[in-house]
Amino acid sequence: MGQMIELTSSDGFKLGAYRAEPAGKPRGGLVLVQEIFGVNNHIRKTADGYAADGYLVVAPSFFDRAQRALDLGYTQADIETGRAASQKLAWDDTVRDAQAAYDLVKSAGKSAVIGYCWGGTLAWLSASRISGLACAICYYGGAIPNMMNEQPQCPVLFHWGEKDHAISLEAVRKIEAAHPSALSHVYPAGHGFNCEERGSYEPGSAKLARERTLELLRKRVG
Repeated sequence: MGQMIELTSSDGFKLGAYRAEPAGKPRGGLVLVQEIFGVNNHIRKTADGYAADGYLVVAPSFFDRAQRALDLGYTQADIETGRAASQKLAWDDTVRDAQAAYDLVKSAGKSAVIGYCWGGTLAWLSASRISGLACAICYYGGAIPNMMNEQPQCPVLFHWGEKDHAISLEAVRKIEAAHPSALSHVYPAGHGFNCEERGSYEPGSAKLARERTLELLRKRVG
């Protein structure tokens, strides 16, 4: 099981983070980026899962800059709370916080970033703005279509849902055309298909996407 720690960003801001360690020597590091629901039960379980696969995982509480220790469920009220918090954040600050997490996990060796939903967008930004990442994995990042001009410095893997209400297939195809070297997979699922606590959970797609993620991590991180 993991524990809560504190990270200090380059501007001096202190934020919480969930740290999960593997049983033996780490294969490498992984910065895990939350959805809009904070570092909740699902995110902690996801971090524990990747730690069990051999990685040192840190999941920062990115929304601490808007609201401390946000830990939400999936009701409409929770969605509105999470959205409101996300809108108070500046991407430059969140990249700074991701950098602080990367600086910690890279003690374990080569390191990657993986993000879901809101975090998928931050994983995409991290790929272009954080030097030294081994790879970035982006699950259905809603703002990526508005950030197609970013130029990733590392291999990128995209996971999309073909029934995603927030990201059209047309937008996905444009991203693929703009970044042909990225790996991109579309699943017969909707937004949030990886989260077993959401109504949009699609177990077959979640399993396949995780297998593909681990394949890239084994290749690029260790």
